[in-house]
Amino acid sequence: MTARGAAGLSGCLFLIATLAWAAEDREPVTQLTEVAATYLERCGGCHGIQGRSAPGEVPSLRGQVGYFLCDPEGREYVVRLPSVALSPLDDRELAELVNFVVFDLGGARDDGQAKRYTAMEVRQLRQRPLNDVSLAGFRAALVDRLIARCGAPETLREYASARMN
Repeated sequence: MTARGAAGLSGCLFLIATLAWAAEDREPVTQLTEVAATYLERCGGCHGIQGRSAPGEVPSLRGQVGYFLCDPEGREYVVRLPSVALSPLDDRELAELVNFVVFDLGGARDDGQAKRYTAMEVRQLRQRPLNDVSLAGFRAALVDRLIARCGAPETLREYASARMN
């Protein structure tokens, strides 16, 4: 073998070893479900990739929004928010998105007590968006009730104090 051939072979072996090492060192790529991708596209910019947003600016969803299901008005609130109710998603897609937010991010337990939203329920609720109320005041009163009646933690007040309406 010539010196040039040996150098070429060494280069190829080095490249193969480098690629093999790099492949072993990489973390697996996470595949998003369709609803998780929809959340990221439509909600994640404000509410955060994993439902954690800027404190005091936008309500953080992670581990909190699930408490809204323990109260009928709280359950309605989740869908009647103008940004939700007026979404261009169809009723089925919106029901899936809200269920993802409430159960996967929001901490609601899927134990039979908290029902998942259906397309029919979403269709009915989104016909009455909360356009005519102060969302901050409405949300604060609702959170007070969730803490008093449902055993929601005091930290839910951070959700209520967010400036985003």
